[in-house]
Amino acid sequence: MNNRPFPHQINEYHGKVRDVYYIDNQILVMIASDRISAFDVILPSPIPFKGQVLNQIAAYMLAATKDICPNWLLATPAPNVAIGKKCTPFKIEMVVRGNLVGHAWRTYQAGGRILCGVTLPEGLNENDYFPTPIITPSTKASEGHDEDISKEEIIAQGLASAADWDILEKYALALFQRGKEIAANRGLILVDTKYEFGKIEDTIYLMDEIHTPDSSRYFYADGFEERQSKKEKQKQLSKEFVREWLIANNFMGKEGQTVPAMSADWIDTISKRYIELYEQVIGEKFVPQKLSDEETYDIVCATLEKLS
Repeated sequence: MNNRPFPHQINEYHGKVRDVYYIDNQILVMIASDRISAFDVILPSPIPFKGQVLNQIAAYMLAATKDICPNWLLATPAPNVAIGKKCTPFKIEMVVRGNLVGHAWRTYQAGGRILCGVTLPEGLNENDYFPTPIITPSTKASEGHDEDISKEEIIAQGLASAADWDILEKYALALFQRGKEIAANRGLILVDTKYEFGKIEDTIYLMDEIHTPDSSRYFYADGFEERQSKKEKQKQLSKEFVREWLIANNFMGKEGQTVPAMSADWIDTISKRYIELYEQVIGEKFVPQKLSDEETYDIVCATLEKLS
């Protein structure tokens, strides 16, 4: 961001996708970049408008779920910028799964029937619904891969108290239910997602993004049952197609593997898929906005002054 600190900035952090600036140890400025990651690795090429898509979907979903639990967001002054309260994060991700897909399916297909301490029922096919949504947490790694972890391990390791876990579980399942309802109204199925939470004093807040293509997987509801009965591939909106492309090109983030080159056509395809998800989930036409770093900086500074 122009290599200039914001007023009262005390620190900054550059993650796989987001750049975070700490203001007076109370406020966060979070800038969603166009970087894209998969298997915990940043891919070599940015995706046009991806940051705007993520930021605006997250803002929409945080507003649509604020009656369920408090959240961190205070303002979204620019297309790819969110400003909110600084929380002390729980070092776990609350992954909620409604269907047997992705990592859960790969575990199941390999014969595993326990995932993060949760017993998976027998006789399921890929993409089938679980009898009820399940929570399969993971550790939140600052570097490298996130790791599966059970509720019991979380409490034993002090990552959350038993009382806090009960609240996290309640919030995560309620948020997932709301997400499924919003998706159903748009002809989609919210398949799985992840939530991050933190604390300010004794209050638990929902943090970061929710129900975006980076944190969630959606199927099209129309034709889902027919495709499932025929064991056909489901039509989906998520980042999974990027993971599938990487797997097909012999990359899963493992040591010694090389990230495949991304052609201009492939980058354009990914961008269009992100925009498609925005329009499908929000129900509005996506309006691309591109501000310079200078313009974004000035807007953020003005917003911080209003919030102070």
